[in-house]
Amino acid sequence: MARYLELAMAACLAATAAMTQAAAEETTADAYGTTNPEELTWQSLRDRAERGETDMMVCASGYLMTKSGDHATARAIFEACAEAGYTAAMTWMGYMEQNGFGGPFDPDAAARWDRRAAEAGDPVGKFNYGIGLMRGFGTAQDEAAGRALVDEAARDGLEIAKRLQGAGYDLDEITPDADNWRYAPMF
Repeated sequence: MARYLELAMAACLAATAAMTQAAAEETTADAYGTTNPEELTWQSLRDRAERGETDMMVCASGYLMTKSGDHATARAIFEACAEAGYTAAMTWMGYMEQNGFGGPFDPDAAARWDRRAAEAGDPVGKFNYGIGLMRGFGTAQDEAAGRALVDEAARDGLEIAKRLQGAGYDLDEITPDADNWRYAPMF
């Protein structure tokens, strides 16, 4: 009888160890659903965005990812959120395109994202697209239309837009001189 109890205890311990190991391993799905799902990991947030599950938590995580240098994940999240209508994600996509984060440097794409955000009423989108129009960066230059958008952003309460107005629309007020090369004419 002691040998039987010994074997039963060993089998029970082995089963417990196997179950513990399985729980610690990768997420699995079966007929009953997903067991031990990843939660609040960068990959799980990216997966949610790719499935179209965009909410404030998912969309805001793109900021942390781009600031940590994971631009590919940030881009995937921002793009999904922008396509879902989050205007802040549109302006972040403009930032990603303008700086070549997670993809090639593309001022035209940056301007398109900023224009979409502006057309959706986002003050940062209005400001960014207005600056692009004033410079002719990623879009045809139209200083009057650019100033009008900056003015709208200022009326919406955007402080940097008010600052640019107060400087007589002098773009040096808002652009570090280290970035001047980027906005200079190509020829």
